[in-house]
Amino acid sequence: MAKDPVRVLVTGAAGQIGYALVPMIARGVMLGPDQPVILHMLDIPPAAESLNGVKMELVDAAFPLLKGVVATTDVVEACTGVNVAVMVGGFPRKEGMERKDVMSKNVSIYKSQASALEKHAAANCKVLVVANPANTNALILKEFAPSIPEKNITCLTRLDHNRALGQISERLSVQVSDVKNVIIWGNHSSTQYPDVNHATVKTPAGEKSVRELVERGIHYHCATTWCCDYQSKEAIQCLVSCKWCM
Repeated sequence: MAKDPVRVLVTGAAGQIGYALVPMIARGVMLGPDQPVILHMLDIPPAAESLNGVKMELVDAAFPLLKGVVATTDVVEACTGVNVAVMVGGFPRKEGMERKDVMSKNVSIYKSQASALEKHAAANCKVLVVANPANTNALILKEFAPSIPEKNITCLTRLDHNRALGQISERLSVQVSDVKNVIIWGNHSSTQYPDVNHATVKTPAGEKSVRELVERGIHYHCATTWCCDYQSKEAIQCLVSCKWCM
């Protein structure tokens, strides 16, 4: 028996991430190969032409699972009836800005979108917050969409987790898939704390602690170099040069 379509909202759909994401949803990567979807794509008015272009490409691709596309700059239209919301859109962090510098701008964006979800989304809507600072944006959304269960709201700091895995694998000359139990604590900002205290690496001799395998002479207090500025490229270079979170 065919499943009913799930309405999936993607905000910031005309941006680079949204543009890469919507065809994956349309072909079943997110919800499964037998789950039909109706895509709701939202972006700001200046991006309306690009948004319409994304819609045209989706139509041209003729995805069997895609049962409809709503491309709009109206937040109410975008949120009406949605079962899943992927919140990609947000004010971009520009050169020299920290995550906290864009927070006030994202408050107004997320207040508007959360209020629309509160009033118009499906009762059991599930929300994934991607735009940074993801933790804070998720909290704002929770505050302004109180009828959405807290357990239905989550956020991603996957990029930072992947960066940590990548730097560990490079430093120890191992495969990323062999690194486990790396943890990212805190908000997606300068207070973030990448933690490898529990991280392990698969070796021919069995699983070993990352701390065991890092060369002698690396001190615990070196963690502050990365943890306090992990969002910058310079911080990643510090990690490569042995300043580990330990």
